[in-house]
Amino acid sequence: MIKVGDTLPAATLMEFVEVEGNGCSLGPNPVDVSKASAGKTIAVFAVPGAFTPTCSAKHVPGFVGKADAFKAAGVDEIWCLSVNDAFVMGAWARDQKTGDKVRMLADGDAAFAKATGLTLDLNGKGLGLRSNRYSMLVKDGKVVSLNVEGPGKFEVSDAETLLAQATA
Repeated sequence: MIKVGDTLPAATLMEFVEVEGNGCSLGPNPVDVSKASAGKTIAVFAVPGAFTPTCSAKHVPGFVGKADAFKAAGVDEIWCLSVNDAFVMGAWARDQKTGDKVRMLADGDAAFAKATGLTLDLNGKGLGLRSNRYSMLVKDGKVVSLNVEGPGKFEVSDAETLLAQATA
């Protein structure tokens, strides 16, 4: 499992972009984790699934609500990762009104989750292999704090905990 001091694994996530921008086409666009995290401080949190109860009611809203405080603490970006496709993540972003506060990144084939060792096997529940719920603070591609939840828990990966670590 990834740990504090490790570099994020080389992986490509996908992001649904609804507005054509600086070099970005509409639709799913690849996000090279190594390039996107270079020289930045990023608050990363991962959830087992888009539109799921705890993720939608608590996890994402917490980070959206604290986005300005994260910026004030020197965090350049907030990333939400889930083993879903980019279209689902785009729809969830609209539903959660993440706007430019949280980047909703799809780990469609769980490559990033597998590379970090932070997978959650939900095959018995009909959900397949997913990401464990966690949060981490990343500086220039290196993990500086990591908060991994126990099974079925939401106690340490919340926005408040990671924000306290970002301001420490």
